[in-house]
Amino acid sequence: MRGHENRQSELFSYFVCPEERVPAKHPLRLIKADVERVLHSMSPEFDKLYKKRGRPSIPPEQLLKGILLMALFSIRSERQFCEQLEYNVLFRWFLEMTWDESSFTHSVFSKLRKRMESEDLSLLFFNKVVGLAKERGLLSEDHFTVDGTLIEAWASHKSFRPKDDSGDKPDDKGDRNFKGEKRRNDTHQSTTDPEAQLMRKGPGKEAKLSYGAHCLMENRNGLVVGMLVTQATTPEPEAAEALVKAWLDSGESIESLGADKGYHTKPFVLALRGLHIAPHLAMIAGRRTPGLDGRTTRHASYKMSQVRRKLVEEVFGWAKVVGGIRKSRFVGKIKTSMATLFVSAAYNLRRLATIASQLAAA
Repeated sequence: MRGHENRQSELFSYFVCPEERVPAKHPLRLIKADVERVLHSMSPEFDKLYKKRGRPSIPPEQLLKGILLMALFSIRSERQFCEQLEYNVLFRWFLEMTWDESSFTHSVFSKLRKRMESEDLSLLFFNKVVGLAKERGLLSEDHFTVDGTLIEAWASHKSFRPKDDSGDKPDDKGDRNFKGEKRRNDTHQSTTDPEAQLMRKGPGKEAKLSYGAHCLMENRNGLVVGMLVTQATTPEPEAAEALVKAWLDSGESIESLGADKGYHTKPFVLALRGLHIAPHLAMIAGRRTPGLDGRTTRHASYKMSQVRRKLVEEVFGWAKVVGGIRKSRFVGKIKTSMATLFVSAAYNLRRLATIASQLAAA
């Protein structure tokens, strides 16, 4: 018999907790367990952000979980996330919220970023997620890859104006005629985001106001072990050297480092050799560089590094398409760096959950 809609509301409602609504094998369960373990260990750091007296705030653990959900589910804004939190059972379960609690406003995320002031806390969260992978023996101890990309800044070409306030003035709509004007980072600056710089990713591509994002990835499971946001004009080899040194300073080791042709420079090769790291870099034809020749490229490990290094493109692809950092939603390098670190941590948490599911099924 055909059923019909019942448009009359029930007089009594039997409440079912969100825990019973989430499937037992939902991948977010594994992510939630890892996130709660990391956030619990960071509790002393959260205590430093708040005063001992006053009205209780929204728990920072809930807000950071919300930031991860926005990255994992491609939610484009904090305002949209707070709207979905009103009715999304999965989100409420992940944030440990009951149906009686009302959603918070988007402004609480801005207040949390103001309390954090720098990317130190987001870097700590990212490093603790990397620590989980290390505990489970999922990180390579020898072979790594480095690469860089551009994150478009939250600023338009209209805002890129001469520092000396010369040139044509904007009209009533904010448009300015810069035809024939040579616009350079040393003479021009964005009025919206002064730290953003004009940069193009490659020949023939348009220049955009951007920041540089540089990733250090281990080659075994494609997990991100280092992420650095810099000025767009920072050379990729320079940022890569900073990432490598930071990883070595943490007590870890690197036997080889793979990268594309953009890293085939004499100073970078010599720097890697000075750190006793084999430079498994893609070579530019005809360029002779001491320390990178047939004695390096003849080994099978070099060929393997050239194959595995392409996994880093999956990191940037996921971070931009799913994580939402193709274009920054924030002004300034610090806030952009904080967002990028949390998106990188979300990528690692997703990978850890996937690996755990594969191991359980094997």
